[in-house]
Amino acid sequence: MYTPPAHQETDPDVLHALMRAHPLGTWIAPSGDELVVNHVPFLLDASRGERGTLVAHVARANPVWRTFSRTADSVVVFQGPQGYVTPSWYPAKREHGKVVPTWNYAVVHAHGRPRAIEDREWLRALVTRLTDTHEATGPAPWSVHDAPRAYVDQMLEAIVGIEIPIARLEGKWKTSQNRPQADRRGVAEGLEARGDEASLAMAALVRRSLPPGPT
Repeated sequence: MYTPPAHQETDPDVLHALMRAHPLGTWIAPSGDELVVNHVPFLLDASRGERGTLVAHVARANPVWRTFSRTADSVVVFQGPQGYVTPSWYPAKREHGKVVPTWNYAVVHAHGRPRAIEDREWLRALVTRLTDTHEATGPAPWSVHDAPRAYVDQMLEAIVGIEIPIARLEGKWKTSQNRPQADRRGVAEGLEARGDEASLAMAALVRRSLPPGPT
């Protein structure tokens, strides 16, 4: 991934936080002479390996678990906040007009060598963790144990586990760091004025790159 130094994010805690907040990963796996792309919700186990381990499952009917390369790394892309930035937000537009639009975003690429897992109890533990994680904030959380065990067993037969120890993490936070402070503040204010969830999330990232105090 092309990442100018100003846009590099290397703090593992920051990278892990984005991966947890946006768990639907775009899994890109070499397979023969092509790349196979799937969209999969991943869990991050930060306690396993130097950079953590990703775990997930795919449908048994999905051929990716049989065909992904066992000798080359896959990449899982986690897309965080993103949004269009109009030059109208820059004070520089009013000063000299030498400004153009751009797109801000935060993204993490996790590289690693995947393996497929068919063990029934491993899969049961995985779907239980996935469910507990994503049901935790609901008013009436559903549990795997709410379904008949025979039915769960039937469902487990239809999936295969995926585990990817992370060999390399890349983070790119393109949050207007290349602009003067006044322009960055203008971007943050413009995004906040939009008011939607995605814009507010990006505004927070832009403000993170600003020093406290007046321009």
